[in-house]
Amino acid sequence: MKRIFGFLPMCLLVIMTHAQTPFHSAVWCPDNGDGTYTNPVLYADYSDPDVCAVGEDYYLTASSFNCIPGLPILHSKDLVNWEIVGHALQEQEPKELFDHSQHGKGVWAPAIRYHEGEFYIYWGDPDQGIFMVKTKNPADRWEMPICVISGKGMIDPCPLWDDDGRCYLVNGWAKSRAGFNSVLTVRELSSDGTKAIGEPRIVFDGGQENHTAEGPKFYKRNGYYWIMCPAGGVAMGWQLAMRSKSPYGPYEWKRVMWQGSTHINGPHQGAWVHTAFDEAWFLHFNDKGAYGRVVYLQPVDWSSGWPMMGKSGEPVARYRKPKSNSTTIVNPLENDEFNDGIIGKQWQWHANYHPFYGMPTANGTMRFYTYDLQPHALSPSSQSEVPGYSLWDASNLLLQKPTAPRFTATAKVRFAAKAEGQYGGLLMMGRDYSALVVQRQGDTFLLQQHTCIGADEGKTEQTTTLAMMEPTERDTIPYSPAIYMDIYLRMTVKDGLCTFSYSTDGKRFREAGTPFTMKQGKWIGAKFGFVAVQEKPRADRGWLDVDWIHITR
Repeated sequence: MKRIFGFLPMCLLVIMTHAQTPFHSAVWCPDNGDGTYTNPVLYADYSDPDVCAVGEDYYLTASSFNCIPGLPILHSKDLVNWEIVGHALQEQEPKELFDHSQHGKGVWAPAIRYHEGEFYIYWGDPDQGIFMVKTKNPADRWEMPICVISGKGMIDPCPLWDDDGRCYLVNGWAKSRAGFNSVLTVRELSSDGTKAIGEPRIVFDGGQENHTAEGPKFYKRNGYYWIMCPAGGVAMGWQLAMRSKSPYGPYEWKRVMWQGSTHINGPHQGAWVHTAFDEAWFLHFNDKGAYGRVVYLQPVDWSSGWPMMGKSGEPVARYRKPKSNSTTIVNPLENDEFNDGIIGKQWQWHANYHPFYGMPTANGTMRFYTYDLQPHALSPSSQSEVPGYSLWDASNLLLQKPTAPRFTATAKVRFAAKAEGQYGGLLMMGRDYSALVVQRQGDTFLLQQHTCIGADEGKTEQTTTLAMMEPTERDTIPYSPAIYMDIYLRMTVKDGLCTFSYSTDGKRFREAGTPFTMKQGKWIGAKFGFVAVQEKPRADRGWLDVDWIHITR
């Protein structure tokens, strides 16, 4: 393994390597290399994307819900080739809530804007209020979040700084908290965007014709205030544009994109971008079920006075690339060697991070400590005297988004177990999940598949033992000795079907367990990564050391 000593030299090396050798995905690249691109430009779950343009640079953020770090920041020079450059949110408040997994809560539908030399991101937490973070450098640390408006039910906020310096905020409302939806409201904020100084006014009610109007984005163009928003629901909805001479309306509206004769269902919710090359584009999501909400790029035609998207309102699957001075092909990072003491930016925890979950090591591995797995309470009708377990509420899962419909993930790991029942391995997580793990039983290991169908409904996992394996090493110390297993774990995904295999030498792989159908999480796509847990509470922790993970075809 490579070893790099000293914080400053390490950072310089990472930056230089990143700049000189852009990552090229082996499983999904939208740039066709001939001046065209193929949608989606991001085959990954960047739900509710928003983008701002600063010169010839574009910055994208998206919903991150309970996952941390949150508010991913992606950068592009041409709206087609994207790379992850950081995250705007390192921890969610209140800590007593988000220190534990909170599926579907947290960051909903953010908006990113550039104003007077600073980048701002606003988002709604439907249970807490509207928040904002800002920075001068989007790839660096962002300031601590502030609560702009506290309260329940407010979602999908977007600011607009007007020509006179006044600031307005549009937002939607969550029926699950407010008791109503399909309504957009506008209010005035202080000029620095930190607090409300006006009361909300309803500027649009979608009613039956445009039900589920939400996710608004606020713009100004040619003397009109524009609100662009989706309606009709995620799977079968459409994109609206509305305009007014006043930020408070009344607004006239028009449908500017819909599925039509294409296979791209529910094309809506995203960002209109006017480029430095005087072109207009729109980035939006498309629901791919277990893969989450992936990102498409559409041309925009303003010749009618309305932003008609795609080709006459229908989304395109392939098109010419936006004008750009860049020829670099780059994709979001997938592989990780764990060599430089910093985990890749593609990874997220299921809750606020704690060092108890794990840390990079000096010898080029990522260590995950076995974390206490809480048993589910038995139902009165249960015939079992043994409590069941589920990873649904586990906070120490380190996961990343699938980035293609088909791929293979292979990881080289060493598992150290110090107590009965400790296990670790490779996981595909969602409302249903499955994992290939090694678990300690006595002085040996069992290769097992742990699968749970209906984890979000309180169901517990079923365990299938696939093989008994002798440890590759044993401690000789008398106190809390560990036994070790060196193994390669592999997951192959083909159009939502996940199969597992393993190897003891990294060359010959054997299929293991039964195929598993991926299922999305709560408001997010399925994610894969690593698990290390223990069923015996307060035992001396074992650990899973991951040497590397590679994503291939």
